[in-house]
This record gives sequence, C-alpha cells and structure tokens, in this order.
Amino acid sequence: MNESKKSAPIFGESIITAISVGFAFLLVGIIFVITPNLFDKILDFFKDFTLVDIKNSNWVLPAPASASSHLLVYQAVAQFSFALGAFQIVILALRFFATSAWEKKSETVGNLVFWLGAGFLIQAFLLETTYWFIFCSTIIMLCGVSLIARAIVMAAARI
Repeated sequence: MNESKKSAPIFGESIITAISVGFAFLLVGIIFVITPNLFDKILDFFKDFTLVDIKNSNWVLPAPASASSHLLVYQAVAQFSFALGAFQIVILALRFFATSAWEKKSETVGNLVFWLGAGFLIQAFLLETTYWFIFCSTIIMLCGVSLIARAIVMAAARI
C-alpha cells in the first residue's frame, strides 16, 4: 500500500476564496455603515420600479419611475464595484503567488474587468446623467467584454 500523497499548498484556492468572500461581506458592511439610511434607500429604489415604454419599440421594461432620485444607492453600488474591482488585483496577485491554475487567474481577470467597468458605467450613466436603459445595455456589453478578457488570458496561457 504505497500511495503517493500530494501535499496541498499551504496557500491554496480555498484560502483565496475565503479571503475574497470575506472581503465582499466586509465591504458590504462598511458601505452600509458609511452610507446613512442605505437600507431604506434601497427599499425606496425597488418600490419605485414601474413598467416603462421603450421609445421606437413595442417593448415595456421595468425601470425606476424617477431614476435620478436614487443617487445615494447608485453611489453605494459604485463604491462597492470600484472597491471589489481593486481587490481583484490583490486576488490576482495571490493567485500568481499560490500558482493557481490559469482558469482561476483568467476568472479573476474577468472579475476585475467587470467590477471596475461596472463602477465606471454607474459613474457615467447613473450618477452623472441617469440614463437607466443605456446603463442596463452597457452592463450587458460589459459582461461580454469580461468574458472576452477571460478568454484572452486563457489563450495567452496556452501559447
């Protein structure tokens, strides 16, 4: 019974995942602490949703009736997005340090692109101009960009 055991690295994927999830919870808590009445503002945001006719189409989609009245919620989500995006840089460094698989590194790059991009889009389309449907459209495009960034990292790893 001579079994070869692989020794797991001390600093492995489960620790990186725990750090990442812990940071996300910590960040949510911090944002709720530093943003007054955020819970009530979030409830007001969702209560404000109504069906809106989309111009030049036969579509009716949900949107806030007065999107510009929820700037505090948008700001909190933008702060979360920027902070989580910046933290993805730390996670990426940890993944290189722990010699994680390229799949995990590419996933982190995709997350980095998404969260920093989301923060930028919130800033550009909700905080400065409040274009709800343009924001929704660009978030969908950002998902595609994030997947492309992930694919580029995977392709580069195979070269």
